Parts: sequence; structure tokens; C-alpha cells
Amino acid sequence: MAKLSASKKRAPRKSAQRKRRPLARAAWLLRRAAGLQILESPALSKFNWLVHGFSTRPGGSSELESAVSGKKKKEAILNLGFTDWDKRERVEANRQKFFHAIGAAKMQVVTLRQIHSDIVHKIHSASSENPRQGDALITREKSILLTVQTADCIPILLADTKRRAVAAIHSGWRGTLARIAAKTLGRMQMEFGTRPEDVVAALGPGIGRCCYEVGEEVAKEFAAQFPEARGWFDGPFDALASGESDPNWLPWLTMKPPGHAPPPLRAHLDLIAANRAILAAAGVAPKNISSSSYCTACRTDLFFSYRRERTTGRMMAAIGIS
Repeated sequence: MAKLSASKKRAPRKSAQRKRRPLARAAWLLRRAAGLQILESPALSKFNWLVHGFSTRPGGSSELESAVSGKKKKEAILNLGFTDWDKRERVEANRQKFFHAIGAAKMQVVTLRQIHSDIVHKIHSASSENPRQGDALITREKSILLTVQTADCIPILLADTKRRAVAAIHSGWRGTLARIAAKTLGRMQMEFGTRPEDVVAALGPGIGRCCYEVGEEVAKEFAAQFPEARGWFDGPFDALASGESDPNWLPWLTMKPPGHAPPPLRAHLDLIAANRAILAAAGVAPKNISSSSYCTACRTDLFFSYRRERTTGRMMAAIGIS
């Protein structure tokens, strides 16, 4: 009887331990709509006043020749960028299909002429200035859809859940270095009274740490700007950041014939981790920052990757207030 009594007493402790375990975060949803696959952030999907979505590769009317099993084959893709190889009317048809799929067919669309900057535009309406030159958009106006295009860079969507303001950000390594995500949040604070603790951030598909190789220039820039940058790199970051990365500094010691010198050192950069840290440092709660975990270079079946393909399409990240 004593043993039975002891086991009964231990049961509540096990129950208490289960309650203390952190809840698992909801996975990002790859939703089918209008013949497309739309990637959605569960954190943003909770708000019925928000419209948002990240486009994927399949399902459009554009055609791109690609090599499959060594054979060239044309695939139908959802290219949303006005590229040299595609027809404008096909891109426009793709865009309308995407906007319809995310429930934004009747919204005014705002685009950007992206220049890898830290320029942020406040949008009152989709005026004749469209597209503006810069890399981030903010608004509190209803029925306006903010968009950015990517093919490896990180698309970031922000939502102020209290004051109902939104932002769309394009952040490559230069934009990340310039802290464009934090500057966009700062502009929202100035224009709308946004508090960082009320903001939800969704970082969409981009090139991952697994595939994003960079050299000395990038490593030096990040080391100069961010004390914590070492944690965002894999590989010889310290050698690259210090400028001591030349493997051919004494070529006569390598005994290599001409044309066979060692390649320059490279490191792998995690743009998602960097932008997470930048947003957290600006006051956004880490629990309110989520990312899709998709690498565009690994998943060219689902996304476009300029690094992997060179000739490729463009995806779009969009957010608006319905």
C-alpha cells in the first residue's frame, strides 16, 4: 500500500512538468489557392484584418528552360518580376493570379524599384510614383497591398497588431548590414506610434546559411558593424574579417603550378539569424519573430534562386490591411 500511495503522490509532479514545457510553434502553411501554392505565416494569419502571402515557383504562365536529369525542359512558373527573358503580359497575368490567390485582387498594389538600400517609403495611396526606388514600404491605409520581390534575399513582413500598421522589407546582405528592418520599425514608430512589443515579424524564404557563401568584403563589413556577427557565420570568419584570408600569400611555398593556386577562403552567412537579431535588438519580442525555414537555393523546385540559377524568376512577398 505504501508503494501505491507513493506512486499516486508522484503523478501530480509529472503533470506539472508537462505543463511547464514550452508549446511548439505552429508550422508555416503552404496553402493551395487559384492553382498556386501560397506560403503563409501562422503568426500573421491570426489577424482577420490582415492580408498576406509569400509566392512560390509553380503554377504560373511564364516559361523557363531548365535542366532536369541532364535534359533541357521548359517549365511553367509563377515569375512575378519584369525580367529580360520573360514577357511583360505573362508577368502581369501571374501577378493578378497571385493577388487573387491571397485575397487581394481588389487592393491597390505598391511595388518598389529595389536597390539594396535602407530607404523606407510611407505609403498613403498607390500613386503615379509607383514604383518608388527603395527597399521598404510602410502604411496604415486600408486596401493597399505592399510588395517586395526576392530570389534569395530575405523578405520581411511586419504587422503592428495594436495600431494596425504594416511593412514589407527587402533585405539582402547590404540591407541587413544597413539594419533596414530596424530602420523600418523606427519609421513606423515615428509615423504611427508603433511600439516594438506590439509587432509581429515574418521572415520569408531566402537563401540559407547552408548555401550562402560570402567572401572577405562581406565578413569585414559585418565584423565592423555587429559585435555579435561571429555567430551568424560558419567557416573562417575571423581570418576573413581580419583580412588575413589570402591562401596565396607565399605562392612559392605551395609548390602549385600556375593556374592551380588555392581558391580564396569563403564563409557561410545566415541572413535569417542576422535579421532576427536586428529586430530583437530593436525591441521586437523574439517569440514574435518567425521564419519559414525554407532555403531558396536548396528548394529550386519550390522557389527561385539567383545564386543557384542566375537566369530565374522573382517571388513576391505581400501584406496589406483589408
